Amino acid sequence: MDNWVAQKKGETKLDKFVIHGGHRLTGEIEVSGAKNAAVALIPAVLLSDEPCVLENVPDISDVSISLQIMSEMGATVEYLTKTTVRISAAGLTNYCVPYESARKMRASYYFLGALLGRYGKARVSMPGGCPLGDRPIDQHLKAFAALGAKCNIEHGMVDLVADQLTGNQIYLDVVSVGATMNAMLAAVRAKGLTVIENAAKEPHIVDLANFLNSMGAEIMGAGTDVIKIRGVERLHGAVYSVIPDQIEAGTFMIAAAATKGDVLVTNVIPKHLEPITSKMRKIGVNIEEFDDSVRVWVDGPLVRTNVKTMPHPGFPTDMQPQITTLLTLAEGTSIITEGVWEQRFRYVDELRRMGADISVDGKVAVVEGTGKLTGAPVKACDLRAGAALIVAGLAAHGVTEIEDIYHIERGYANLDAKLRQIGADIQKVSDPAIPAKLKEAL
Repeated sequence: MDNWVAQKKGETKLDKFVIHGGHRLTGEIEVSGAKNAAVALIPAVLLSDEPCVLENVPDISDVSISLQIMSEMGATVEYLTKTTVRISAAGLTNYCVPYESARKMRASYYFLGALLGRYGKARVSMPGGCPLGDRPIDQHLKAFAALGAKCNIEHGMVDLVADQLTGNQIYLDVVSVGATMNAMLAAVRAKGLTVIENAAKEPHIVDLANFLNSMGAEIMGAGTDVIKIRGVERLHGAVYSVIPDQIEAGTFMIAAAATKGDVLVTNVIPKHLEPITSKMRKIGVNIEEFDDSVRVWVDGPLVRTNVKTMPHPGFPTDMQPQITTLLTLAEGTSIITEGVWEQRFRYVDELRRMGADISVDGKVAVVEGTGKLTGAPVKACDLRAGAALIVAGLAAHGVTEIEDIYHIERGYANLDAKLRQIGADIQKVSDPAIPAKLKEAL
């Protein structure tokens, strides 16, 4: 574990992706485990004194930080394979998450629910992660308070304490994935019945419920807007496989479409992709579904459509930058409405550098399809914005150089190597060692 973390620490924020665009993507590409599930399942292990084995764990920086936090708190973390990790929190008595580690990612707040559920107290720094506007944790704190916890925020730290967690009715004022999952983590060992109303319904919420149930929890209704949890005395160890990442799958699907390629995306759950699949078909993309894979190909023109992001089962906000990029290559005018996060359109300025014709007014973007993009030096401003720039670079004429790729590596495992397998010309390089061919192109 120590060597693995050291290797991750050695990676530099000066790394960049250099893409020579215009290559049609063809072949097979495999999807890794879901980031948004894994970062909740890892803290959930704290709720048991017995070891747990997690399979299909993605090799991404958010996971490495989560495991580093577990290790720093005293848990035993052991990689059995590159994607299988054994975690034991037996004998752990520390309820404080190290400040420097927690502030590096948004999902560190799941340690609040898990620690509160185990110890009746938790101390975690205010979370970091992608700067997507105001993302308060008030709904999380409301849920904890309903279960009997008292909260204090001081010097950037969130302190929770409860003499006894007791089941209760929790109504979320807004649909929040994080608050839903945190409420589940805190409630599984609370006394009595907890009912979460207006709960989020994303696949990773179902995955967390399934994992906790495999440990002995009693959770019903995950995937609907009402989740019922009957608290249990203890949870036991379990072996569990993380679901495939629907956002990574969607990103690969759009990359295939943007390059007018023909790609089989494997290790997916097609039902989880339905909001993405239905919108892509309207754009003119051919998609054939199999049991655990989808084939994506384009044999005609891409056409305009309108997209509005919404909580699941609506079109996911995490796919909005990617599909907007695809629509720059389509015929006609498309309207994109962001219904979840503020500041989701910050990447538009970077796409404009590549020739995109996009105007933004608040949470609405108007895309005039130009049919082409050209390579340019750009910066990833957050995780999914970075993914959109990858798609743009693959489809563009010329060379695209993407900086600040540490954002991308928070959520995509071995992205450059995977894309090379299906014909992309993409390399990860470190400044100032820019390849000679890039210098010539510039």
